[in-house]
Amino acid sequence: MSQVVSLSFYRFGPLADRLWAFAMMGLARPAMARLPDVGFWKLCGSGTGEGFTPRPNTAVYAILTTWPDLETARARQAEAGIFRRYRARATESWTVHLTPSSVRGAWSGVCPFTPTDTLHAPGPIAALTRATVRPGILRRFWGRVPDISRVIGQDPNVLFKIGIGEVPWLHQVTFSIWPDAAAMAGFARSGPHGEAIRAVRAEGWFREELYARFHVLETAGSWGDLTPLMPMTDRPEAA
Repeated sequence: MSQVVSLSFYRFGPLADRLWAFAMMGLARPAMARLPDVGFWKLCGSGTGEGFTPRPNTAVYAILTTWPDLETARARQAEAGIFRRYRARATESWTVHLTPSSVRGAWSGVCPFTPTDTLHAPGPIAALTRATVRPGILRRFWGRVPDISRVIGQDPNVLFKIGIGEVPWLHQVTFSIWPDAAAMAGFARSGPHGEAIRAVRAEGWFREELYARFHVLETAGSWGDLTPLMPMTDRPEAA
């Protein structure tokens, strides 16, 4: 069996539903811990803009989970009460199922993903970066991130991008989906992103970091009234 990682995004409209989603960042923990077959899991908020910005997005929340296989992931997310409650409250939801192809580093002291040999599998790939930012460099870190966000938002190859996190400003996750490894590598070497990576290494920005790559298995739901994996150049607003 190959481990499957599920990343579900939920958009909330009315203030009451946004407050409910914010409260669930703490209140949902017991229900998540009791889920049958779940492995690693995290409840996350999100940031505004392209990628990540210091300003939280009070409308969007995410749940990351790992499962022993795709069938189990589908079944638990369809049947479990915690996921049904999120979907019932949300105005829109979208889930992407992934299988890890490479991982380096740790998240909350553990390596949550088990890679399989899908590094060269056809189809879209996803990248996830998670870091615990050292408090002493917060100003420098957030001085760089908006530039990276603008660049990724302008890249015609990126199929989906979002910034999420467990704790605002300190625990940050960036998640993006690309048509292939070449497109993702091209962005990684680009100006602001490449400069930030060099600064991370030279100045020791992160207390803990994790870098993972995935093969996209399937998606379910909708996001922004668009098909998220449609190339940017084929989307209606690009016409």
